[in-house]
Parts: sequence; structure tokens; C-alpha cells
Amino acid sequence: MDAAVSRMTQLETACCIVGGGPAGIVLGYLLARAGIDVVVLEKHADFLRDFRGDTIHPSTLELLYELGLLEEFLALPHDEVRELGAHIEDARVKIADFTHLPTHCKFIALMPQWDFLNFFAAKAKQFPTFHLMMETKAIDLLYDEAGVAICGVRATTETGELNILATLTIGADGRHSIVRERAALPVVNFGAPMDVLWMRMSRQPSDPPTTFGRVRQGRILVQINRNTYWQCAYLIAKGGYDAVKKNGIAAFRQELVELAPYLKERITELKSFDDISLLTVAVDRLKQWHKPGLLCIGDSAHAMSPLGGVGINLAIQDAVATANLLTAPLLKQTISEQDLARVQRRREFPTRATQRLQVVAQNRVIRRVLKKRNQPVTKRPLPLLLRLLNAFAILRRIPARIVGVGFRPEHIGTKAGAVK
Repeated sequence: MDAAVSRMTQLETACCIVGGGPAGIVLGYLLARAGIDVVVLEKHADFLRDFRGDTIHPSTLELLYELGLLEEFLALPHDEVRELGAHIEDARVKIADFTHLPTHCKFIALMPQWDFLNFFAAKAKQFPTFHLMMETKAIDLLYDEAGVAICGVRATTETGELNILATLTIGADGRHSIVRERAALPVVNFGAPMDVLWMRMSRQPSDPPTTFGRVRQGRILVQINRNTYWQCAYLIAKGGYDAVKKNGIAAFRQELVELAPYLKERITELKSFDDISLLTVAVDRLKQWHKPGLLCIGDSAHAMSPLGGVGINLAIQDAVATANLLTAPLLKQTISEQDLARVQRRREFPTRATQRLQVVAQNRVIRRVLKKRNQPVTKRPLPLLLRLLNAFAILRRIPARIVGVGFRPEHIGTKAGAVK
């Protein structure tokens, strides 16, 4: 935040975006690129939060290509995943093959989310109408004199409170959104049978080379290959973290070794539960994403399950659709609630379809597997669907398309304006 802004108690902008995550930063970039004055509020001092979604799917990489940023983006350190597989008991199963997708990049790029956000923030700052305010936390919404339309936010900064008046306010502040809470937008919660424990383990050259999942005796471990380390997700029953901690770190380490024996020599890298992060899984969706002067996108509008790692990419697709549909009204300063409703109509189908698949997978697969924990192991054949995916390579293109591209992918529909 520059010194002039830090001394202000009120400022005005065309669009105030609450939340500097993928949806907020990408939308801020696209609006500023089109010549719209935009302020993005980020409550933290930087983007360095570990164990956030860091899967950049082919649909997002395609958007970078359309923006002319792909080559520069892929010059950043990253890993590439071209297929997904799993070890289920003693069987290895191939599930998704991204190499046939109709995109320029036929892989998932794995990159820390802070690198993605820093990249887009730096690009956005090239436009004179983009303003990123770090350590600025939205605490309430501002209403017009009639008390009907939202006309901005009240925020706290290092130097005190600040009122930001805006033609349009965007809630992009995640699943615990202060914006949707203050707007009292009704939420439909679909539940989730599991939570996820995230941790990091070093990786050796002799380890398996690919990103994959392990399912054994009612336990599920997903290992994401980050070159020098594994980013690990261990699934537990919903609300079961206290029981895991009560059993102690030694017992937890042993469970990991039983799933991935090659981790045995380095399992003490997990010194305590301080080295483990809990993700409380939620799947929900707003009934209505908007009010006069306000629109929610990304996790603020629809919290996604971590299954498939699609949350970040749906959030970015929301941002692109918002820019495509609202740039002209914002430039004309004629934004209406009907304009906001068009964004929801555009993005609700892919959101519903994706969440439906996630809920089915959670309830019919994850829940059943976790219920088998500590039960006697019985030899059973793989489910028919997995046997078909393993046997016929062409079928693996279907889950790859769903995960990598998704339903109704967006494309850049706005033009660039002047840069600094």
C-alpha cells in the first residue's frame, strides 16, 4: 500500500475485490487490463500460505496461453503431471491420461499457489488502474442511503479503518467469506464424510515417479510429486482429527509407513502434529450469488471438495466469466443486478455438475473406504469402473477431460488496455 493510500479514510473505485486468492487476483488483472479501476484487498502481508491448492489445470494454462503469458509462466519452477493413478490394496490402477486433451498444455502443472499469485499480481501492476492493498481486511459491507444496494466495504489497515466505495463489490474471500456472511446470502451445505491432513515428506530418487493415491485397509493417502518432496494428503473421517492426535504421533507415523513403506527411513521428519495441517472439508453453494452491487465468486460462492484439485480452477473460470460479462457494464457505469445474475447463470451449471460428481465420489467411494478402517481385510476384485479404466486407455481420457478441462470452460473475451 502506498503512503498516500495509507493516510486515507475513504477511497472510491469501480470495483472492490475482497480476497487476493486465485479468483480475486485473476479478476483484478482482467478488469485492470480492460481499463477498469479495481482495488483488491488481501488481509495477509504476503501470499505465503503452505498447503493451499497448487494444481494448475490445463484449462487454466489455456487461459494463460490466450493472454500471451504461458511461456513466461512455465519458465517458473513447476512439475508436470500427465497421468493420474492409484494403488488400491495390491493393485496399481491407471485413472486419467491428460496427454490427449484439446489444449496447448496436456498436463497439470504443480506450482506453489504463492508463485501463481505473485506472477499474476506482478502482471496486474503493469496496468495503472490496478491497486493491490495488502494487510487490508474487509470487516463489513457499506450500503447506499436507502439501505438496499451494497456500495463498498469497510476495512481495517495498518493505520486504521478505511471505507472503500465501489460501483461493484466482489466477494472472493474463500469458504469462510466475510462478504457472504455480512450479505446474509443463504448457503446450501452438501456435507462431506472426510477431512484432510496435509503434510510434507522428503522425496528420494528411488521413490515412485508419479502423483498417485494409495488405498489400503480403510486408509487413503494421496502423494503429490513435488520433485524434492511429497505433498501428502491423508484422509480421515469427518471430525476425527482429535482421535488421531490422541493416539499420538508415533501411531500416525506407523499408519503412513503401512501405506507407503518406502517412507520408513524418513518418517521422523514428522516430529509432531505441528508439522501437519488440518483441512476441514466442506462442499456448499450459495442459492444466490449476488445482491444489488455485490457478487460472490470462487469458494465464496461455492466451496469445493479437494477431490480432483479443481477448486482453484473453477475459481479462475468464475473470474474469467465475470470479466467477460461485466467489463462493458462497468466501463459504462451501468451495472445492474441482472448483469450479476448473468454471471451466476453462466457459472452455476459447471459448479453444480462438478459438485455433484464430488459428492457422489465422497459418499459412494471415500465414505465406504473409510468405514473399512480396522476391519478384517477381504480379497475383493476391483470395482468394474476401475477395471475398465485400467484395461482401456481410451477410457482414461474421460476423467482427464472432467478434471483437466471441466464443464463449460471459459475463454478470454476482453481486450487489453494501456500498461504503465
